[in-house]
Amino acid sequence: MHDPKPAATRAEVCDVANAVFDGTDAVMLSAETASGQYPDKAVEAMHRVCLEAEAHFRVRGPAQWRSETDFQHIDEAIAMATMYAANHLKVKAIASLTVSGSTPLHMSRPSSGIPIFALTPHEKTCTRVSLFRGVTPLTFPMETTDHFALNRAVIDEFLRLGLVTSDDDLVILTKGDLEGVRGGTNAMKIVRVGDVRSR
Repeated sequence: MHDPKPAATRAEVCDVANAVFDGTDAVMLSAETASGQYPDKAVEAMHRVCLEAEAHFRVRGPAQWRSETDFQHIDEAIAMATMYAANHLKVKAIASLTVSGSTPLHMSRPSSGIPIFALTPHEKTCTRVSLFRGVTPLTFPMETTDHFALNRAVIDEFLRLGLVTSDDDLVILTKGDLEGVRGGTNAMKIVRVGDVRSR
């Protein structure tokens, strides 16, 4: 058994960097790294490697997104259609109204660089989606089932947070027709901020 050292080995650095390049949502310590003498330094080193690797991460193009297999669920198809449209329309942000977080999970796979926001009233879902690459959780009450009122509430929240700033900004919203159904996302809507605000 080798002596524990406060510096990461080349193999350890490569493992963490490759995890980022592979699109992994999160990395963690294990075995002797987690229980050794330098867990704080290990986390700091892992953080630095992740930041550096993400700075050089190449975004996969739409042609590489699951082109070889069929979708198993409707929410997965909606998620991939959303990412494809977002990349071709220069969408400012994506709002995924979600119960379980499965739709933003599918959206996080292509690693497009477009900000994805998971809007949910559930604290557990907020915690879960915080581990997904490129997905930011937002606590959102979903107090209405009226489609336009919901769109307006989302846009108002995005404006309040400074996520959109211009009437010309485009936002994609995904949601399900049935409130509270896990994996029930079955709709994608592309909205222009000014069009929603003017009604």
